[in-house]
Amino acid sequence: MQTDPQFPLQAAARRCLPTDDALRLELHNEVHARPAARIRLPALITSVSVLNDGVSREQEAQHLRELSDLVQLRPEILHDNFVRLRADGFTLKWERHSEFTRYAVVQPLPAHAWLGAVEPDLLADLAVPQDWLRRIPGRTLSAVQMAMVQSPLDDAVDLMAQAKTWLGGGSVVASLMGNAAGDVAAHAEGLRGYAHPVGHSWVLTQFELLPDGFERMLVIAPENTSETRVGRIAVRLLEIETYRIMALRGLPVAKALGPMLTSEEAALADFAAQLESKRASDQDLLDALVSLAASVERATAENTYRFAATQAYYGLVEQRLAGMREKAIPSTQTLGEFMLRRLSPAMATVAATAERLASLSARVARTSDLLRTRVDIATEVQSQQLLAKLTRGQELQLRLQSTVEGLSIAAISYYVISLLLYGGKALKAAGLPINPELAAGASVPVVLWVVWHITRRIHAKFHLEK
Repeated sequence: MQTDPQFPLQAAARRCLPTDDALRLELHNEVHARPAARIRLPALITSVSVLNDGVSREQEAQHLRELSDLVQLRPEILHDNFVRLRADGFTLKWERHSEFTRYAVVQPLPAHAWLGAVEPDLLADLAVPQDWLRRIPGRTLSAVQMAMVQSPLDDAVDLMAQAKTWLGGGSVVASLMGNAAGDVAAHAEGLRGYAHPVGHSWVLTQFELLPDGFERMLVIAPENTSETRVGRIAVRLLEIETYRIMALRGLPVAKALGPMLTSEEAALADFAAQLESKRASDQDLLDALVSLAASVERATAENTYRFAATQAYYGLVEQRLAGMREKAIPSTQTLGEFMLRRLSPAMATVAATAERLASLSARVARTSDLLRTRVDIATEVQSQQLLAKLTRGQELQLRLQSTVEGLSIAAISYYVISLLLYGGKALKAAGLPINPELAAGASVPVVLWVVWHITRRIHAKFHLEK
């Protein structure tokens, strides 16, 4: 019996299923393709996402091998788009997507950066060389340093003050994650002492790029938070930030297309007016329409993927935000409220531009059909006129042919009668008592009838052959 290489022989002997589809194992394991890491608190995660257009896996593998602990890394390990590499003192997660690649370094949080520190320097004790980060192949899309610390969530006022100090002061955006209860109710004296809703952690950020190019996030979780939950929190937050930037990549494209769409829509309206009033020739209209259609189709081909990707990334952002099950911490906005309030108008602009482009393409197609109908009608009229001319020509040709045939009958009869006359004269000269002129004159009707009859038979034969 032939066994499937994915299963041991003992298990294959007990199989009672048909042969597996070639993609079954790959599709089944897709759910495990990017598992969340187990992260022990306190931790520091340095995530850098770069656009990988023009960057091969071999280049990325070569860059990973520049780390001393990963010198022996084989390129085939990167075949599955995701790999977690363990090194001395840190873990490096590499994952490649269709448009970007993310590198995430997970390491213990330095003691000087624990909660209570004042805007600590997170790059000073980075587990990988800063120069290695700088030389990651690709163009930086997003860079986040996330500190994940332990602290009770009871004293919200003190906790918020420490978090703001850690982030450098100023306003922050914060959410209580994992809350399934009702809204937070604060007492008159403020946050201190209110009944804390059910939730497992805080996340705070300012959504600002620091001079070092990173933005910072702070996650505060109780001491009993499991390592798997911490890993899921980190993955979800980093994905939200990366997908947010990827979704916004469609906005500059939509803004750049706006003037072109306005111009093309005006040109199409003018074209339709000319088509209605018949001010221009069909050839001029055709040339203008071909140019307009080519411009619209080029814009469609260049931007359809970007607009579709924008909607897909935006859907992922909404999905990840919903998975946070966040609730507001009094006096702050949640991440979802802050992000979607700014992201939703941008996505609406992209969606409206994509709809305008699709609508313009459809209107060009309908206008092309109208012009084609007009040209077809004109062609049909010309064909009818040409057919009428051909019919009249055939009638004239038939009349001319009948005239020529009549003349031909007369000419042939004349030559036949002339031959009979010469024959009669020859017989008279031979001594026969005959009057050649009289005989020739008497034969005229007979000759005319015979020639006409023969001509008719020839006509009848031609008609039968057709």
